[in-house]
Amino acid sequence: MKQYLVTGCAGFIGAKVAEKLLAQGQGVVGIDDLNDYYDPSLKEWRLRQLQSHDNFQFTRGDVRDRKTVEALYQSHHFDATFNLAARAGVRASVEDPWIYYQTNTEGTLNLLECSRQYGVNKFMLASTSSIYGMTDTPFSVSNRTDTPLSPYAASKKAAEAMAYSYHYLYGIDVFIPRYFTVYGPAGRPDMSYFNFILKIDKGLPIDVFGDGGQSRDFTFVDDVADATVRGLALRGYHIYNVGNDRPVELLKMIRLLEQLMEKEVKINFHDRHPADNLITWADLSETEKLLNWKPGTPLETGLRKVLEWYRENREWLSKIKISS
Repeated sequence: MKQYLVTGCAGFIGAKVAEKLLAQGQGVVGIDDLNDYYDPSLKEWRLRQLQSHDNFQFTRGDVRDRKTVEALYQSHHFDATFNLAARAGVRASVEDPWIYYQTNTEGTLNLLECSRQYGVNKFMLASTSSIYGMTDTPFSVSNRTDTPLSPYAASKKAAEAMAYSYHYLYGIDVFIPRYFTVYGPAGRPDMSYFNFILKIDKGLPIDVFGDGGQSRDFTFVDDVADATVRGLALRGYHIYNVGNDRPVELLKMIRLLEQLMEKEVKINFHDRHPADNLITWADLSETEKLLNWKPGTPLETGLRKVLEWYRENREWLSKIKISS
């Protein structure tokens, strides 16, 4: 049995990656600060699912705290570091760019330095489609990524560059999946699809920033976890897209929710935020070549699974704070 460090293990993607590793019979040591960027009850729910596994250990802590991070590496032998701890959210990063830099960039540096110091020679860094900015679509890993539209994207670009320097200097194998609009059960309530479900179920109007014509490459979280864990087989330094290669307009996704929930939706339109991309669309040619991976979950199938989970947990989900 191998043992892996998974940071951000109570986060949406981090929990699913940890779950995938545990299902393969591996050991996982998770760390998460359980912050209140969104309602912590969701993080606590995900954490309880992981704690039902014998091979899972949890530490509450912050990757910004180097002493806490170093203590984990001192007390365990890790076969790889999975860095999924991050402050996410494009618009929120405009309001407080410091926390994004500290967590996403300095936190990554703490983990890279401990990986080097304690002989952990494989490092996974979660990145984002936001890094592509306004470049041509579909987004290819060969696109320029030096024009980020938000502090969030800029912090991830800095983390990617730092990870490359540690690969170059110390020979650490680095793999960096760039995620495209991940959705699924137990997601983040600040993400559009989940926010819409919460509001539609309560009969509240939903807010759309822009005309709804913006497109997103919605990617189901189980597919994302699969593509992430497959990266363990890679040697060297690799960046690859993890998307669905099928952009869907926001209004189309809303109409699909309306149909699946059998409820009429009222929409309040607002000005588009300048940090929001008009479209995200993943070129998966590099991913298919590296990992022999393709997404397997159509949007309608994925949304049905989200709604099934939501209905099973509706009693406590009805009490969580809904973001605007």
